[in-house]
Amino acid sequence: MARAAVLHAVGDKELDLRDDVTTVGPGPDQVKVAIKATGVCHSDLSTMTGVLPTVPPTVIGHEGAGVVAEVGEHVTEVAPGDHVVVNWTPDCGTCADCLRGEPFLCMTHIAQSFSEPLFRLGDGTPAFGMAGMGTWSEELVVPRRGVIKIAEDVPFEYAALLGCGIPTGVGAAINTAKVRPGSTVAVVGAGGVGLSVIQGARISGAATIVAIDPNEAKHPVAKQFGATHTTTPDGLEEIKGQLTGGAGFDYAFEVVGRSGAIHTAWNATRRGGDVIVVGAGAVDDDWAQSAFTLLFDGKSLKASLYGGCDLKRDIPLFVDLWRAGRLDIDSLISRRIRFEELNDAVRALEGGDVIRQVVLFD
Repeated sequence: MARAAVLHAVGDKELDLRDDVTTVGPGPDQVKVAIKATGVCHSDLSTMTGVLPTVPPTVIGHEGAGVVAEVGEHVTEVAPGDHVVVNWTPDCGTCADCLRGEPFLCMTHIAQSFSEPLFRLGDGTPAFGMAGMGTWSEELVVPRRGVIKIAEDVPFEYAALLGCGIPTGVGAAINTAKVRPGSTVAVVGAGGVGLSVIQGARISGAATIVAIDPNEAKHPVAKQFGATHTTTPDGLEEIKGQLTGGAGFDYAFEVVGRSGAIHTAWNATRRGGDVIVVGAGAVDDDWAQSAFTLLFDGKSLKASLYGGCDLKRDIPLFVDLWRAGRLDIDSLISRRIRFEELNDAVRALEGGDVIRQVVLFD
Protein backbone atom coordinates (compact mmCIF):
# COMPACT_ATOMS: atom_id res chain seq x y z
CA MET A 1 0.00 0.00 0.00
CA ALA A 2 1.21 3.49 -0.85
CA ARG A 3 0.22 7.05 -0.11
CA ALA A 4 -1.24 8.91 -3.10
CA ALA A 5 -3.15 12.12 -3.84
CA VAL A 6 -6.35 11.28 -5.72
CA LEU A 7 -8.66 13.59 -7.67
CA HIS A 8 -12.17 12.12 -7.61
CA ALA A 9 -13.89 14.73 -9.81
CA VAL A 10 -12.67 17.52 -12.06
CA GLY A 11 -13.15 20.79 -10.22
CA ASP A 12 -12.57 19.37 -6.74
CA LYS A 13 -10.65 21.82 -4.57
CA GLU A 14 -9.33 19.16 -2.21
CA LEU A 15 -7.42 16.04 -3.12
CA ASP A 16 -8.08 12.78 -1.31
CA LEU A 17 -4.79 12.02 0.46
CA ARG A 18 -4.92 8.24 0.86
CA ASP A 19 -2.64 5.52 2.15
CA ASP A 20 -4.28 2.49 0.51
CA VAL A 21 -3.29 2.83 -3.16
CA THR A 22 -1.49 0.09 -5.09
CA THR A 23 0.03 0.03 -8.56
CA VAL A 24 -1.05 -2.16 -11.47
CA GLY A 25 1.93 -4.17 -12.68
CA PRO A 26 4.74 -3.86 -13.63
CA GLY A 27 4.33 -5.81 -16.85
CA PRO A 28 7.19 -7.17 -18.96
CA ASP A 29 8.06 -3.77 -20.48
CA GLN A 30 7.38 -1.63 -17.41
CA VAL A 31 9.31 -0.23 -14.47
CA LYS A 32 8.08 0.30 -10.93
CA VAL A 33 9.52 3.39 -9.26
CA ALA A 34 9.56 4.37 -5.59
CA ILE A 35 9.07 8.14 -5.82
CA LYS A 36 11.38 10.14 -3.57
CA ALA A 37 10.56 13.67 -4.73
CA THR A 38 7.81 15.17 -6.88
CA GLY A 39 7.19 18.74 -7.98
CA VAL A 40 3.99 20.73 -7.70
CA CYS A 41 3.54 22.19 -11.18
CA HIS A 42 0.87 24.50 -12.60
CA SER A 43 -0.11 21.72 -15.01
CA ASP A 44 -1.19 19.69 -11.97
CA LEU A 45 -3.59 22.48 -11.04
CA SER A 46 -4.75 22.69 -14.67
CA THR A 47 -5.63 18.99 -14.53
CA MET A 48 -7.63 19.49 -11.35
CA THR A 49 -9.59 22.39 -12.88
CA GLY A 50 -10.21 20.67 -16.23
CA VAL A 51 -7.98 22.83 -18.41
CA LEU A 52 -5.99 19.68 -19.15
CA PRO A 53 -7.99 16.46 -19.72
CA THR A 54 -8.02 13.52 -17.32
CA VAL A 55 -10.16 10.54 -16.34
CA PRO A 56 -11.08 10.52 -12.62
CA PRO A 57 -10.30 9.08 -10.26
CA THR A 58 -6.79 10.26 -11.05
CA VAL A 59 -3.55 10.25 -9.11
CA ILE A 60 -2.17 13.73 -9.77
CA GLY A 61 1.46 14.59 -10.52
CA HIS A 62 3.80 14.20 -13.49
CA GLU A 63 7.16 15.67 -12.37
CA GLY A 64 9.13 13.24 -10.22
CA ALA A 65 12.24 11.24 -9.45
CA GLY A 66 13.00 8.18 -7.40
CA VAL A 67 14.54 4.73 -7.21
CA VAL A 68 13.74 1.75 -9.41
CA ALA A 69 11.95 -0.80 -7.22
CA GLU A 70 11.15 -3.50 -9.78
CA VAL A 71 11.54 -4.09 -13.52
CA GLY A 72 9.70 -6.26 -16.03
CA GLU A 73 11.44 -9.19 -17.65
CA HIS A 74 12.14 -7.33 -20.91
CA VAL A 75 13.68 -4.25 -19.27
CA THR A 76 17.46 -3.92 -19.56
CA GLU A 77 17.99 -0.15 -19.46
CA VAL A 78 17.66 0.15 -15.68
CA ALA A 79 17.82 -2.16 -12.67
CA PRO A 80 16.46 -2.09 -9.11
CA GLY A 81 18.29 0.52 -7.06
CA ASP A 82 18.98 2.87 -9.98
CA HIS A 83 18.13 6.55 -9.48
CA VAL A 84 15.81 7.80 -12.22
CA VAL A 85 13.87 10.81 -13.49
CA VAL A 86 10.30 10.18 -14.61
CA ASN A 87 9.67 11.09 -18.25
CA TRP A 88 5.97 11.96 -18.55
CA THR A 89 6.02 11.67 -22.37
CA PRO A 90 7.91 8.43 -22.96
CA ASP A 91 8.62 7.82 -26.61
CA CYS A 92 7.40 4.56 -28.13
CA GLY A 93 10.29 4.55 -30.61
CA THR A 94 8.18 3.36 -33.54
CA CYS A 95 5.55 6.00 -34.36
CA ALA A 96 6.05 8.64 -37.07
CA ASP A 97 6.92 11.33 -34.51
CA CYS A 98 9.60 9.18 -32.89
CA LEU A 99 11.05 8.14 -36.25
CA ARG A 100 11.30 11.83 -37.23
CA GLY A 101 13.39 12.45 -34.13
CA GLU A 102 10.61 14.29 -32.27
CA PRO A 103 9.95 12.04 -29.24
CA PHE A 104 8.33 14.91 -27.34
CA LEU A 105 5.39 14.69 -29.76
CA CYS A 106 4.80 10.96 -29.18
CA MET A 107 1.26 10.38 -27.96
CA THR A 108 1.31 6.59 -27.73
CA HIS A 109 1.63 6.30 -23.96
CA ILE A 110 -0.55 9.32 -23.14
CA ALA A 111 -3.34 8.00 -25.39
CA GLN A 112 -3.18 4.60 -23.67
CA SER A 113 -3.28 6.24 -20.25
CA PHE A 114 -6.90 7.36 -20.76
CA SER A 115 -8.06 3.75 -21.02
CA GLU A 116 -5.56 1.82 -18.90
CA PRO A 117 -5.69 2.49 -15.14
CA LEU A 118 -2.33 2.44 -13.42
CA PHE A 119 -3.54 2.28 -9.80
CA ARG A 120 -6.14 0.66 -7.61
CA LEU A 121 -7.70 2.25 -4.55
CA GLY A 122 -8.15 0.28 -1.34
CA ASP A 123 -11.72 -0.71 -2.26
CA GLY A 124 -10.57 -2.06 -5.64
CA THR A 125 -11.63 0.98 -7.68
CA PRO A 126 -9.34 1.48 -10.70
CA ALA A 127 -7.58 4.86 -10.82
CA PHE A 128 -5.71 6.54 -13.63
CA GLY A 129 -2.47 8.50 -13.54
CA MET A 130 -2.23 12.11 -14.69
CA ALA A 131 -0.61 12.10 -18.14
CA GLY A 132 -0.10 8.40 -17.63
CA MET A 133 2.06 9.05 -14.58
CA GLY A 134 0.76 10.03 -11.13
CA THR A 135 3.91 11.08 -9.31
CA TRP A 136 1.98 12.29 -6.27
CA SER A 137 2.15 8.68 -5.17
CA GLU A 138 4.88 6.86 -3.32
CA GLU A 139 4.95 4.26 -6.09
CA LEU A 140 4.06 4.22 -9.76
CA VAL A 141 4.54 2.03 -12.81
CA VAL A 142 5.72 3.49 -16.11
CA PRO A 143 6.85 2.18 -19.50
CA ARG A 144 10.53 1.28 -19.81
CA ARG A 145 11.14 4.54 -21.72
CA GLY A 146 9.38 6.47 -18.96
CA VAL A 147 12.50 6.62 -16.79
CA ILE A 148 15.90 8.22 -17.39
CA LYS A 149 18.81 7.01 -15.25
CA ILE A 150 20.79 9.71 -13.42
CA ALA A 151 23.87 9.82 -11.21
CA GLU A 152 23.28 9.09 -7.55
CA ASP A 153 24.82 12.38 -6.38
CA VAL A 154 22.01 14.43 -7.98
CA PRO A 155 19.56 15.25 -5.14
CA PHE A 156 16.11 13.81 -5.73
CA GLU A 157 14.44 17.23 -5.41
CA TYR A 158 16.67 18.51 -8.21
CA ALA A 159 16.11 15.40 -10.29
CA ALA A 160 12.33 15.83 -10.00
CA LEU A 161 12.51 19.23 -11.69
CA LEU A 162 14.53 17.66 -14.50
CA GLY A 163 11.35 15.74 -15.34
CA CYS A 164 9.28 18.75 -16.42
CA GLY A 165 9.95 22.35 -15.37
CA ILE A 166 13.58 22.58 -16.45
CA PRO A 167 13.28 20.68 -19.75
CA THR A 168 10.14 22.61 -20.65
CA GLY A 169 11.71 26.00 -19.96
CA VAL A 170 15.41 25.62 -20.72
CA GLY A 171 14.57 23.39 -23.67
CA ALA A 172 12.25 26.02 -25.15
CA ALA A 173 15.20 28.42 -25.38
CA ILE A 174 17.86 25.92 -26.44
CA ASN A 175 15.94 23.44 -28.59
CA THR A 176 12.85 25.20 -29.92
CA ALA A 177 13.96 28.80 -30.33
CA LYS A 178 17.71 28.08 -30.61
CA VAL A 179 18.39 31.48 -29.05
CA ARG A 180 21.44 33.07 -30.64
CA PRO A 181 24.28 34.73 -28.68
CA GLY A 182 23.81 38.49 -28.45
CA SER A 183 20.09 38.36 -29.21
CA THR A 184 17.18 40.02 -27.41
CA VAL A 185 14.55 37.97 -25.56
CA ALA A 186 11.23 38.67 -23.84
CA VAL A 187 9.62 36.14 -21.50
CA VAL A 188 5.92 36.55 -20.65
CA GLY A 189 5.39 34.90 -17.27
CA ALA A 190 7.96 34.58 -14.48
CA GLY A 191 6.75 31.40 -12.80
CA GLY A 192 8.86 28.27 -12.47
CA VAL A 193 8.91 27.45 -16.18
CA GLY A 194 9.34 31.10 -17.15
CA LEU A 195 12.39 31.35 -14.91
CA SER A 196 13.76 28.25 -16.60
CA VAL A 197 13.24 29.90 -19.99
CA ILE A 198 15.19 32.88 -18.68
CA GLN A 199 17.99 30.56 -17.60
CA GLY A 200 17.99 28.90 -21.02
CA ALA A 201 18.24 32.27 -22.74
CA ARG A 202 21.09 33.28 -20.45
CA ILE A 203 22.92 30.00 -21.04
CA SER A 204 22.47 30.54 -24.80
CA GLY A 205 24.15 33.95 -24.57
CA ALA A 206 21.24 36.35 -25.04
CA ALA A 207 22.37 39.93 -24.43
CA THR A 208 19.00 41.28 -23.29
CA ILE A 209 16.37 39.28 -21.41
CA VAL A 210 13.17 41.00 -20.30
CA ALA A 211 10.82 39.28 -17.84
CA ILE A 212 7.19 40.40 -18.23
CA ASP A 213 4.88 39.65 -15.30
CA PRO A 214 2.05 41.64 -13.67
CA ASN A 215 3.24 40.50 -10.22
CA GLU A 216 6.11 42.88 -9.47
CA ALA A 217 7.20 40.72 -6.53
CA LYS A 218 8.51 38.26 -9.12
CA HIS A 219 10.73 40.83 -10.83
CA PRO A 220 13.73 40.62 -8.46
CA VAL A 221 13.56 36.83 -8.66
CA ALA A 222 13.62 36.98 -12.46
CA LYS A 223 16.78 39.07 -12.31
CA GLN A 224 18.34 36.51 -9.98
CA PHE A 225 17.92 33.90 -12.74
CA GLY A 226 19.31 36.07 -15.52
CA ALA A 227 16.76 38.67 -16.62
CA THR A 228 18.47 41.94 -17.46
CA HIS A 229 15.22 43.94 -17.25
CA THR A 230 11.69 43.46 -15.89
CA THR A 231 8.34 45.05 -16.55
CA THR A 232 4.61 44.56 -16.16
CA PRO A 233 2.52 44.03 -19.32
CA ASP A 234 1.42 47.67 -19.05
CA GLY A 235 5.03 48.79 -19.30
CA LEU A 236 5.94 46.60 -22.27
CA GLU A 237 5.73 49.28 -24.96
CA GLU A 238 7.91 51.64 -22.97
CA ILE A 239 10.67 49.11 -22.33
CA LYS A 240 10.45 47.84 -25.90
CA GLY A 241 11.08 51.39 -27.02
CA GLN A 242 14.02 51.82 -24.64
CA LEU A 243 15.74 48.54 -25.51
CA THR A 244 14.88 47.98 -29.18
CA GLY A 245 13.89 51.39 -30.48
CA GLY A 246 10.33 50.10 -30.69
CA ALA A 247 11.22 47.33 -33.13
CA GLY A 248 10.64 44.48 -30.69
CA PHE A 249 12.61 41.49 -29.47
CA ASP A 250 14.19 38.70 -31.49
CA TYR A 251 12.35 36.08 -29.44
CA ALA A 252 9.31 36.26 -27.19
CA PHE A 253 8.21 33.31 -25.06
CA GLU A 254 4.66 32.86 -23.77
CA VAL A 255 4.85 30.85 -20.52
CA VAL A 256 1.39 31.40 -19.02
CA GLY A 257 -0.99 29.26 -21.04
CA ARG A 258 -3.48 31.96 -22.00
CA SER A 259 -4.41 33.57 -25.29
CA GLY A 260 -3.87 37.03 -23.81
CA ALA A 261 -0.28 36.11 -22.99
CA ILE A 262 0.26 34.89 -26.58
CA HIS A 263 -1.02 38.28 -27.75
CA THR A 264 1.47 40.01 -25.43
CA ALA A 265 4.33 37.86 -26.74
CA TRP A 266 3.32 38.54 -30.34
CA ASN A 267 3.33 42.30 -29.73
CA ALA A 268 6.71 42.07 -28.02
CA THR A 269 8.37 40.40 -31.01
CA ARG A 270 10.07 42.26 -33.86
CA ARG A 271 9.11 41.72 -37.49
CA GLY A 272 10.74 38.48 -38.57
CA GLY A 273 11.18 37.35 -34.97
CA ASP A 274 10.03 34.18 -33.23
CA VAL A 275 7.05 33.78 -30.90
CA ILE A 276 7.36 30.59 -28.83
CA VAL A 277 4.28 29.21 -27.02
CA VAL A 278 5.31 27.22 -23.93
CA GLY A 279 2.27 27.44 -21.63
CA ALA A 280 -0.46 24.78 -21.66
CA GLY A 281 -3.76 26.56 -22.31
CA ALA A 282 -7.42 25.56 -22.44
CA VAL A 283 -8.94 23.98 -25.55
CA ASP A 284 -11.54 26.77 -25.83
CA ASP A 285 -9.14 29.69 -25.30
CA ASP A 286 -8.72 30.87 -28.88
CA TRP A 287 -6.13 33.30 -30.21
CA ALA A 288 -6.52 35.07 -33.53
CA GLN A 289 -4.33 37.09 -35.86
CA SER A 290 -5.15 38.54 -39.25
CA ALA A 291 -3.95 36.75 -42.37
CA PHE A 292 -2.37 40.02 -43.53
CA THR A 293 -0.33 40.40 -40.35
CA LEU A 294 0.73 36.75 -40.33
CA LEU A 295 2.29 37.20 -43.74
CA PHE A 296 3.66 40.72 -43.75
CA ASP A 297 5.03 40.81 -40.21
CA GLY A 298 7.07 37.74 -41.09
CA LYS A 299 6.93 36.41 -37.52
CA SER A 300 7.20 32.69 -36.79
CA LEU A 301 4.80 31.16 -34.27
CA LYS A 302 6.27 28.03 -32.71
CA ALA A 303 4.92 25.57 -30.19
CA SER A 304 7.37 24.21 -27.64
CA LEU A 305 5.98 21.01 -26.16
CA TYR A 306 8.21 19.66 -23.37
CA GLY A 307 10.87 22.11 -24.54
CA GLY A 308 11.45 20.07 -27.68
CA CYS A 309 13.47 17.73 -25.47
CA ASP A 310 14.67 14.21 -25.89
CA LEU A 311 15.28 13.54 -22.21
CA LYS A 312 17.74 10.75 -22.94
CA ARG A 313 19.91 13.37 -24.62
CA ASP A 314 19.04 16.47 -22.63
CA ILE A 315 19.01 15.37 -18.97
CA PRO A 316 22.77 14.64 -19.06
CA LEU A 317 23.24 18.13 -20.56
CA PHE A 318 21.18 19.76 -17.80
CA VAL A 319 23.12 17.86 -15.13
CA ASP A 320 26.41 19.02 -16.68
CA LEU A 321 25.16 22.63 -16.69
CA TRP A 322 24.15 22.27 -13.03
CA ARG A 323 27.55 20.84 -12.11
CA ALA A 324 29.23 23.73 -13.90
CA GLY A 325 27.21 26.26 -11.90
CA ARG A 326 25.40 27.53 -15.02
CA LEU A 327 21.96 26.08 -14.20
CA ASP A 328 20.46 27.08 -10.86
CA ILE A 329 18.05 24.37 -9.71
CA ASP A 330 18.08 24.97 -5.98
CA SER A 331 16.71 28.52 -6.19
CA LEU A 332 13.70 27.27 -8.17
CA ILE A 333 12.51 25.38 -5.08
CA SER A 334 10.40 27.66 -2.88
CA ARG A 335 9.33 24.99 -0.38
CA ARG A 336 10.18 21.40 0.46
CA ILE A 337 7.02 19.86 1.88
CA ARG A 338 5.56 16.56 3.09
CA PHE A 339 2.80 14.54 1.45
CA GLU A 340 0.31 15.71 4.08
CA GLU A 341 0.80 19.32 2.92
CA LEU A 342 -0.23 18.75 -0.70
CA ASN A 343 -3.61 20.46 -0.47
CA ASP A 344 -1.92 23.49 1.09
CA ALA A 345 0.59 23.37 -1.76
CA VAL A 346 -2.20 23.46 -4.34
CA ARG A 347 -3.67 26.54 -2.68
CA ALA A 348 -0.27 28.22 -2.68
CA LEU A 349 0.03 27.41 -6.38
CA GLU A 350 -3.33 29.06 -7.03
CA GLY A 351 -2.12 32.18 -5.23
CA GLY A 352 0.99 32.45 -7.39
CA ASP A 353 3.23 32.99 -4.38
CA VAL A 354 5.66 30.13 -5.06
CA ILE A 355 8.02 29.05 -7.81
CA ARG A 356 8.22 25.29 -7.27
CA GLN A 357 7.16 23.26 -4.28
CA VAL A 358 8.65 19.79 -3.98
CA VAL A 359 7.13 16.92 -2.02
CA LEU A 360 9.75 14.76 -0.33
CA PHE A 361 8.70 11.19 0.44
CA ASP A 362 10.51 9.37 3.24
